[in-house]
Amino acid sequence: MERRAAWNHSCAKIVMPLLGIRLKITGKPPQRGLLVSNHLSYLEVLIYGAALPCYLVSKIEISRWPFFAPLARAGGTLFVDRGSRASAEAVTEEIRERLKGTVPVLFFPEGTSTDGTQLLRFHSRLFTPAVDAGIPVTAAAVRYEPDDGSPERELCWYGDETFLTHLWKVLGGPNFCAEIHFGEPRIYTSRREAADATYAEIEAMREQGATTR
Repeated sequence: MERRAAWNHSCAKIVMPLLGIRLKITGKPPQRGLLVSNHLSYLEVLIYGAALPCYLVSKIEISRWPFFAPLARAGGTLFVDRGSRASAEAVTEEIRERLKGTVPVLFFPEGTSTDGTQLLRFHSRLFTPAVDAGIPVTAAAVRYEPDDGSPERELCWYGDETFLTHLWKVLGGPNFCAEIHFGEPRIYTSRREAADATYAEIEAMREQGATTR
């Protein structure tokens, strides 16, 4: 399974430049544990895949998309149906098993992608395996910076826009830089504490990034 994450990492680094996406990393990507991030679009399957070997937790709809679905499956992505308690419980247990290895597990606790103007409240369920096992949790903030100076939200996927409509807009739009700021790994004693603390950390990193542009 860890070889699949390494394969996805290698492929994503090749595909990113072909799509006109550059990657800028601040901080040190974690080598293990749980990784949590804000969520701007499905493009983060590639962006985080290029930044480090990791397993992603993604909504089940992506498992049916062209191009992104095969890449995600090949990389060991876990697909969760957020409307199903049984699916969430099954994915929680799979995260518990994968955290025993040396490849980080990445999920987006907002539960959906946004236009980047504000963070949504973090769901805490998927923090449970890391909290129970005393495994470190690392916060990360992702930001998009279009080369033509247009607003970040032009690249975000949110609202009622369809996947294909957004994909064609991105492919026909300006190149951009995807910036990821990694925080320090931390151990938490409850899942709500972990959700609230990483929320505050990611919000601060996003604000810091906005002021230094």
